[in-house]
Amino acid sequence: QVQLVESGGGLVQAGGSLRLSCAASARTFSNYDMGWFRQAPGKEREFVSAILWSGTSTYVDSVKGRFTIDRDNAKNTVYLQMNSLKPEDTAVYYCAARLRWIISRSYEYSYWGQGTQVTVSS
Repeated sequence: QVQLVESGGGLVQAGGSLRLSCAASARTFSNYDMGWFRQAPGKEREFVSAILWSGTSTYVDSVKGRFTIDRDNAKNTVYLQMNSLKPEDTAVYYCAARLRWIISRSYEYSYWGQGTQVTVSS
């Protein structure tokens, strides 16, 4: 089982920036797709961004141009750089992991962190 620990959340003003980190305990980190999800009060958890084992990245439309996902396989760490933050970005942000599809034959994210709070004031 993979352990994921998020960090970097906090309180910022609208227009500010935060960088979230997710440290993974995976033995073969490079075989995992890594994703970021978020959940605001009273709303369903939503996909934010993912970076696949190959380095390919994807984003939900609402954060394109503002957020950047990156990974450092040597450090078993995934990052989410969040710029131009808006109040609607306020949520608990979760890191998630799944084995690459060719290995698992599944698209489900099987491993989840505990989350880190991001609050953007107006």
